[in-house]
Amino acid sequence: MTTNWKLKESNQIYFPIDTVLVGDSWTVARSLPASHVQCIVTSPPYFWHREYSDDDELAEQEFGREEEPSTYVHKLVFLFEELRRILKDDGTLWLNLGDTYRKEQLLGIPWRVALGLQDAGWILRSEIIWHKPNAMPSSVKNRPTTAHEHIFLFSKTKDYLYNTDAIREPHVTFSETSKMRGGRNHFGKRNGTPENGKNGGNHNLHDGRWDQAFHPLGRNKRTVWDIPLGKFRDAHFAVFPENLVKTCILAGTNEGDLVLDPFMGSGTTACVAKKLGRHFLGMELIPKYAEMAFSRAVNIHFQPCL
Repeated sequence: MTTNWKLKESNQIYFPIDTVLVGDSWTVARSLPASHVQCIVTSPPYFWHREYSDDDELAEQEFGREEEPSTYVHKLVFLFEELRRILKDDGTLWLNLGDTYRKEQLLGIPWRVALGLQDAGWILRSEIIWHKPNAMPSSVKNRPTTAHEHIFLFSKTKDYLYNTDAIREPHVTFSETSKMRGGRNHFGKRNGTPENGKNGGNHNLHDGRWDQAFHPLGRNKRTVWDIPLGKFRDAHFAVFPENLVKTCILAGTNEGDLVLDPFMGSGTTACVAKKLGRHFLGMELIPKYAEMAFSRAVNIHFQPCL
């Protein structure tokens, strides 16, 4: 695996870039300089979901195999404390986590981690629901089948990079999919809005100027994302959907910025970053996955990510 380096001219320190560093995330993170990356996009191994390595030494360092949820949460919070040092002051963290049932009870792992990070000093800016329209079927008969996961948007400071226009979505209000009674009949009519209550103080709307309330590039991104599961033929597990990663990277970076994934896995974050004209940096405990991720990223022009 080739390691690339970028020279920071101010103090002649070499920063790793466009590579996957092999090792446990704690150790690798401590070896990196401060304020090195613009954005972190990652999905750590979920608590008690899967064992990725059959090597005993690596298994001891693997996230998700802890005996107790509190240990798993503590380890993640501790790791992200180190990663916050590596993040630029206007950087963001996009954290995807799924939940776990244990002893017939949902553990609430994503929110335990989110609140732990908030207590540690991260600013929790948004909870996003990733709805999976092709979620795996379930044989359970005493509760609904799980078809979503959480994505949390954290920032390091209150003044952070967020490209609203880059991730806008199509307007719905005046489309065929609108659920608003009356639809276009309200457009351009004074006092024509259907809700006198919650929109009562909005002069633009109640003067019939709906056109002024709609951005030409689309509406602001909502907090429910409808994205199918990802897959990659060389990985025996579900991978990050490319469109999910794309949304996070577009919102949290500009072209040429560096995106970090401390749990690189099969390398989707690296592939998407490269496709979007960004640089990538990965950390991966298991060497065969690190090699897979790096190979996918460097050959991205010849082979699609997914």
